[in-house]
Amino acid sequence: MANYGQHYSTTKTPQREKAKAGQKENNAGGFTFVLDKWARLDRFLILGADGGSYYASEREMTRDNAKVVEECLAEDGSRTVARIAEISHSGRAPKNDAAIFALALAAASKDVPTRTSAYTALKLVCRTGTHLFQFVRDAKNFRGWSGGLRRAVAAWYGDKKPDKLAYQLLKYQQRHGYSNRDLLRLSHAEPPTPQHSAAYRWTIGGDNAERSVLNGKTKQARSYGPIVVDDIPRLLRAYDQELKASKSPKETAKLVREYGFTHEMVPNEHKKSPDVWEALLEKMPQTALVRNLGKMTAVGLFKPMGTATKKAAAMLADLDRLKKGRVHPIALLSALRVYEQGHGEKGKLTWEPMREVVDALNEAFYMAFDAITPTGKNHMLALDVSGSMSSGTIADCPGLTPRVASAAMAMVTARTEQNWYVMGFADHFIKLDISPKQRLDDVVRKISNIPFGGTDCALPMLHAIEKNIDVDCFVVFTDSETWSGDVHPFQALKQYRKHSGRDAKLAVVGMTATEFTIADPSDAGMLDFVGFDTAAPALLADFARGEGATLPSKEEAEDVE
Repeated sequence: MANYGQHYSTTKTPQREKAKAGQKENNAGGFTFVLDKWARLDRFLILGADGGSYYASEREMTRDNAKVVEECLAEDGSRTVARIAEISHSGRAPKNDAAIFALALAAASKDVPTRTSAYTALKLVCRTGTHLFQFVRDAKNFRGWSGGLRRAVAAWYGDKKPDKLAYQLLKYQQRHGYSNRDLLRLSHAEPPTPQHSAAYRWTIGGDNAERSVLNGKTKQARSYGPIVVDDIPRLLRAYDQELKASKSPKETAKLVREYGFTHEMVPNEHKKSPDVWEALLEKMPQTALVRNLGKMTAVGLFKPMGTATKKAAAMLADLDRLKKGRVHPIALLSALRVYEQGHGEKGKLTWEPMREVVDALNEAFYMAFDAITPTGKNHMLALDVSGSMSSGTIADCPGLTPRVASAAMAMVTARTEQNWYVMGFADHFIKLDISPKQRLDDVVRKISNIPFGGTDCALPMLHAIEKNIDVDCFVVFTDSETWSGDVHPFQALKQYRKHSGRDAKLAVVGMTATEFTIADPSDAGMLDFVGFDTAAPALLADFARGEGATLPSKEEAEDVE
């Protein structure tokens, strides 16, 4: 008797075959669902395309995501710009590069209201001089200089208070092929106050700094006039008259304390002095602190049980400083990985890691995510450790692959929830001996040493069926490049629900900026989240409880420069 059921089933379909309308072949040859353009926009803005993926180069992923941004702009330009600004301004992304790139695309739109929205959002997205230089570089690739771009850049400088302007002019003097002098001249910036006028003249150079302006069809030179010394912001005067003339590290340290100079402004010959770095540490912004831990240790400022070491550790684990500085968990995880190894990725700088600093970075990582209220639900944290998760980088950090980053992210939920079980999978079940009680650097090392394999994202549900594990919410960290199983993940979830009698949910945490997902969009019990979105663990908890998610507004984040 023929058994046709072995050849066709609606409950069990090999992943290399389409199981449901709307599925698409992924890069690995399996069939998965695809995200809509708005969900893809979020993935790109938060994850970027640094390093590409196992199946696609950085160039291919960037071009693919650029098309998605353009599709969103074409459908609703103001909504797209608002989303770019919200994700950037609230600090939900590890890096600001994707948001700046997307905003530059919006500024090149043929739709006038969209361009206007983009220029209005410039100050929200480009909060530092580096961001502005990067935006101008990208904008020129898409459109070139225009009246709108000139006015927006001029307003970026003109809207800042003189003391904040001076800080930006000194801290970020040039990046990405542009300098402040270039942008002030190219934007035809009109100074709104005498202090701005003096700062512009100081930046462009010369006692009667000139800029070329277009008057009708003729170019002519317009002068800002002579510099009135008293109008020059205090920081710029002190930099010229005192810091540049400083003869010793102790004198430089004194000036740092008096005027608040940053390390970028300090003469290179004085940057090897512990006295200078001790002075810098007193008012050092949180991001600068995270980036310079190795340097301060190398010059001898940090010592075991030392005063400066304790001070830095306390600053690192200060929740207010973390939130105000928009320090992303990825920056802390990256800093932890680099600092703990005792040497930088580039250059010859080496140091002996201080235990207090490593512990503080570990604690700060968890604090940098949005506050999470425990759900009391049973969570299975399933980490895709297959070969495709070993390629590409998160936030352009060497060695920080999606598989490593997902393990660290899973520990955030495990540290919050009481009822959790962690497993790994490739094309087979993998026991993971990791725990949030371990330091993150230890977790990272363990997850990095697991052998690669194929991908079967149905395994978490099948494993729970086999072992009779009670699960309320499966949390799968993956790139959704699944292909090797005999049943699709959404079918395996249905099997688990039937087997257990539990209305289990599936949260899919996407770790790369591709269009694929294993979550069935027609099932309310499945939902996509973006990996390393600072809001993701809290939103995931809302999903597990069956509550609606509330995203943070941009008004809840403070400006940082």
